[in-house]
Amino acid sequence: MSGRLRVLQTLDAVGGVWRYAVDLARALAPQGVETVFLGFGPSPSRAQRAEAAALGPLLWSDAPLDWLAPDASALAAVPETIARTARSEGVDLLHLNLPTQAAGLETERPVLAVSHSCVPTWFRAVRGGGPPPGWEWHKTLNARGLARAEAVVAPSRAHAAALSTCYGPLPRLTVVPNGTAAPRGTPGTEPFVVAAGRWWDEGKGGATLDAAAEHANWPIHLLGPLQGPNGAHFAPSHAIAEGERSHAEVVSVMSRAAIFVSPSLYEPFGLAVAEAARLGLPLVLSDIPTFRELWSDAAVFVPPRDPEALAVTLDELACDPARRQDLGEAAQLRSGRFTPEAQAARMLRLYADLVRHPVSPQAAAPR
Repeated sequence: MSGRLRVLQTLDAVGGVWRYAVDLARALAPQGVETVFLGFGPSPSRAQRAEAAALGPLLWSDAPLDWLAPDASALAAVPETIARTARSEGVDLLHLNLPTQAAGLETERPVLAVSHSCVPTWFRAVRGGGPPPGWEWHKTLNARGLARAEAVVAPSRAHAAALSTCYGPLPRLTVVPNGTAAPRGTPGTEPFVVAAGRWWDEGKGGATLDAAAEHANWPIHLLGPLQGPNGAHFAPSHAIAEGERSHAEVVSVMSRAAIFVSPSLYEPFGLAVAEAARLGLPLVLSDIPTFRELWSDAAVFVPPRDPEALAVTLDELACDPARRQDLGEAAQLRSGRFTPEAQAARMLRLYADLVRHPVSPQAAAPR
C-alpha cells in the first residue's frame, strides 16, 4: 500500500501477546506501518518497556485484562480508553489483541480483533464445558466484540473452529498464523528436555509433564512463571523449575536442549513450539487439534494427560540421536511457514482492505 499507516495495537505484558505484538510491529515497520502500543493489565518490566519503545510509543492503562477482571463492569472504561488514545495518537486503524476490547467501542476507525485465546474456549478444551456460574459474561462480551470488529483473526484453523463452535458463524474470520523471530539454529546436544510456558495455567499441562518427569531418564526443565497474576500457582515435584526468564534467556536455554516438549491441553497457536522448531529441536507434542494442524509429520504426538506415554516417548527419543536429528530437521523446515515476514504480509493485506473500505461504527454495531 502507498503511504504510511499508523496502527494502534493493544497488548499485555503477561503472556505471548507481548511477543506477538512487538515481533509483528518490527516486521511491519519496513512496510511503512507505524505502531502505537496501548497496554492493559499488569505493568511491563523495564526490559519490555525498552523493547516496545524502540518500535513506537508505549502507553499503559490500569484497566484489567478480561480474564483478570472480576466482572464485566471492571472493563467499562476500556472502549473509551481505546477510542480516546486512537484520536490523540492520530491512528488509521485499531488492532485489538483481545476481542472483548471491541465491545461497545465507538470509533470511525476500522477495527481488527485477534483472538489469541478466550475464557470460554479455554474451559471447553481444559475442563470439558462452559465457564462456571458467574463467568458467563465472558462469552457475552467476546461475542459482542467479535461482532463489532470489521475483521477477526485467529492464529490457526483449529482455534477458528473453536471460536465458531462457541460463538456461532463468524463471516469476517480469517486465519493468519503467528510468526516467530527466533534465530535459526542447530539442535542442542545436552541431555535434557525443555518446555516453556506459563505453568500456573492449567491448560499448559504442567501436571502431566511433572508426573512424566518422575519416570523420564532425562531431566525436564520448565521455563516460565509458576505464579500467575490471577493467583494461580504451580509447584512441580519432579521437573526442574527454571522460573521466568527474559526472551533471550529462554531462547538460549532452549538452544542447548536435545528435546522440546509441550503437553498443552489448549493452544490456539503455541509460539514456544514454533521457536523451538526454528532452533531445530525435535518436538514432542500433545495430540491436540492445533498441534496436529501445524506440526503434522514434523513432531511426535502423545495423548494429552498421559504422563506414562509421555515419559516413554521422551526416553525412546533420548536413546535415538538419529531420529532426534530427523525430527529436528523436519520441525525446522516446517517453521519456515511461521515467519514474522509472512505474518506481516498477510496482516498488511487485511489492514489495507480495512483502511480502503472503512465501516462506520453504526454499520458495524452488533445486532
